[in-house]
Amino acid sequence: MSGDPVRFLTALSQALSTLGLYGERHPASARASDEAYARLVELRRGAARLDFTFFPDEVLFGRDLLPELERWEWSARLARSGIERLEITANVSADHFERFVEHAAGLLGLSEAGAGLWQDGPEGIRIGRVRLERGEHEQRTVEPLPVATLVYSLREEREAVTWVHEEVGAGHAVPLLEAYGVVRSLSLAMHAGQAMVLPLLQLKEFDQYTTTHSMNVSVLTMALGESLGLSPSAVRAFGLAGLLHDLGKVRIPREILAKPGKLTPEERRVVEAHPADGARMLLDGSDPLDLAAVVAYEHHRCHDGRGYPRPHYARERHQASRLVHVCDVYDALRTRRPYRDAWSSGEALDYIHERAGGEFDPAMSAAFIELMRKWDDRTALRESA
Repeated sequence: MSGDPVRFLTALSQALSTLGLYGERHPASARASDEAYARLVELRRGAARLDFTFFPDEVLFGRDLLPELERWEWSARLARSGIERLEITANVSADHFERFVEHAAGLLGLSEAGAGLWQDGPEGIRIGRVRLERGEHEQRTVEPLPVATLVYSLREEREAVTWVHEEVGAGHAVPLLEAYGVVRSLSLAMHAGQAMVLPLLQLKEFDQYTTTHSMNVSVLTMALGESLGLSPSAVRAFGLAGLLHDLGKVRIPREILAKPGKLTPEERRVVEAHPADGARMLLDGSDPLDLAAVVAYEHHRCHDGRGYPRPHYARERHQASRLVHVCDVYDALRTRRPYRDAWSSGEALDYIHERAGGEFDPAMSAAFIELMRKWDDRTALRESA
């Protein structure tokens, strides 16, 4: 691929802005559209298709983030107008591209003439919203127009997390590329359909607990980070830490992890070693993950100093650890285990509220409870519709 996706998107935004300023018939609008088309042709060389996904604070090209466009104004504008996804699936003529620019300008409210032009055009450019597949066999309504949709079952991501745990359990370094890829996918799925939080993945088998729990904690941590106003890069870093917070559990024998009864003192010592084990694993690689290691070490420490491991001297936990802690406990309570049934969301949130200031950071507890009650209210409204 010889082109630059950032140059193309910048040229596209300039074409839209120029059209909104001067109108469709002005020579300046034509020149700006031609420039954007030239950048598209460059980008299309050697590429079978181009996929862009727009969120309020970031842009994905395929599944890769474009850090140069973090907090890019046009990404938020496109997403609000219904263009969360742009797919270019074939060669596009200059005339067709110009019609696309006019249509996008209409959706953005920059032009009145372009809003109804797209239905009659040939395929090659598709636009639409992102949505999440909630089950592999769910029946879905197919849009009659060639709109773009990005559908995730997260099956591949589950398999990737399982493989990461297997690699680390075998003594290999943490596969960073796969871990980062899962976090990007979870971030994308979290925003699907403009939802604030991804509905928690359901545990199908107890053997899947570590994988499913890690993904849930990651997405809950990113949702909480966004609600607190963290930057997109910080949200992803916290999400990676959430994904890897329990990595040390690969050292715990399965018969202890899945034991239905009370642990013996020796079994308890084995379990309580996993934060330090995880931190060492995350620091031992050629590219140490400092933040993830801190979170792995601190995620069972409490706001009032209780928990494990006990530090040699008192110090405040990292902000990421405080976020992951509350998300970790919430998902653990919401999951059925061999020794107890799953708690309802309300029961889990009441538990967090009652222990705010003791087990949990009070500010993080309040923010998390507010976030999840809003999500529960939206879920209830959808189910009653």
